[in-house]
This record gives sequence, C-alpha cells and structure tokens, in this order.
Amino acid sequence: MNELVKILCVGDVIGSPGLILFSKHISALKKEFSIDATIVNGENSAVNGRGITSLAANELLRSGADFITGGNHSFDQREVYETLSNLDFPLLRPANFPAGCPGRGVGFVSLPNGHKIGVINLQGRIFSRQQLECPFKALDSILTFVRSQTNIIIVDFHAEATSEKAGFAYFADGRVSAIFGTHTHVQTADERILPNGTGFITDIGMIGALNSMIGMKKDPIIHNMRTQLPVKFEVDTEPPFVISGIVFTIEKTSGKTVAIERIFKTYQQ
Repeated sequence: MNELVKILCVGDVIGSPGLILFSKHISALKKEFSIDATIVNGENSAVNGRGITSLAANELLRSGADFITGGNHSFDQREVYETLSNLDFPLLRPANFPAGCPGRGVGFVSLPNGHKIGVINLQGRIFSRQQLECPFKALDSILTFVRSQTNIIIVDFHAEATSEKAGFAYFADGRVSAIFGTHTHVQTADERILPNGTGFITDIGMIGALNSMIGMKKDPIIHNMRTQLPVKFEVDTEPPFVISGIVFTIEKTSGKTVAIERIFKTYQQ
C-alpha cells in the first residue's frame, strides 16, 4: 500500500483578524482533515494587512504553520528583511524576485517519518507592477535541485491573472505534486487533478472578514471606485470571518496528487 501525505494550504492571511482566526481554528482544521503539514500564505498578515512582520510570522508558526509563503507584498515591512534573510527560518518570498532581494524562494518541510516536502514560491507577471524573472524559467532552474531532495513538491503561485495561473499549472503538470494560487483573496471552485497528476486550484482565497473586499473595509474602496479619489485601505474586523484553502492528498512514492478537497469555513469569531 502506498503511503499518503495530506498537506493543507491556506491564506492569504489578512491583518490581525486573519492572525487571530488562524491561531484559534487551525488546530481543529488540521485534526479534522488529518493534516501532515500546513503551508500558509502570510504576505498580508501584518496588523495593517500590508506585508508581513517577524512578529506575525512567528505567530503563524507558533499556531501551527510549517512554512510561510509570500508574494508582491513580501517586502512592504522593512523590519522583516532580517528574518527573510535567515535561511533557517521557514519564510519564503517569490523565487523570481531579483537575486539581491533578501530571502529565498525554496524551502523544505521535514515530516516525522523522515520524508521531506519541497515548497516553492513564485510570482506571476501579468498585471504585476514589479519587474520579475519569468516564473516558467525560474521553475525550470529550481526543480533539479528540489527533485534531488524529494518527490513531494508544492508550489504557491502568487498571481493575478487566471490565464497565467492555468498556463503555469499545465506547464508544471507532472513535474510538481501540487500548485495553489494566491493573491486575489477570492477562492475559485476549479480544484482538480491535472492529466499528469498535479493537483491545482486557481486561488485558495483568504483568511479574514467574509463581508469585506479582499479583507478590507468595503465602503472606502467603493468610494474610490465611484469617485477615483484616493482612500486608505483598512482591515475589516467585523464578523463573520472565513478561512479558505485546499487539502492535497499526495502519494509519497510518485509525488502525485491522488485527492483534492477545497475548504471554506465561516466563523463568528
């Protein structure tokens, strides 16, 4: 009988409400789904919902995250640069940022039975304001090293366009175990196993206020849309809240996804 590993991927964590939700409920979710490892996108987990701080990263790890991924806001809080640069700390930023940026885009999670999970963080370029290396080429350059360490490889592809996410997933199909999209904060209902065994969902959604706009208070954003006047985005702290994500069940020997289950849980606190 082939051994299986179950990996929970959740995020984007939005501000202090997201941190509190993760801390309160992640243990129960891990128990409910018999999770072996948890990966969380924390690039918006700073108290103000923009970027990540060392304090927020440590809180996510203390609460039950095994690895934290990032995205276009990974460098918004300068204080976290030292933590990103600590290669023993399980915090990633997209691997296709320029080499001079602090941090790394690849890491490993060690399981109790000695197996390892490779985690890769990449960012898309469509609609991005940042000048990044091609994520397709970056994956090619990374995979030889990661596959020498493990067959179980999870990719957080942080991107805006669904077309780019789908294209990247089909490009990587059969070469990685699973790909989950982040960045839009809106969970998609297209979870599936691709033809060559890679699990995929376009976007896993967010951890934050349900009746918000991407975790932020909606009235200022609507005002901006109507008037084009600048507004300050503020984290929405009103219930109900949501934790959304995906569970990949992966065969250890082949590294292929054999089952995939979407999570969307609402809470009053």
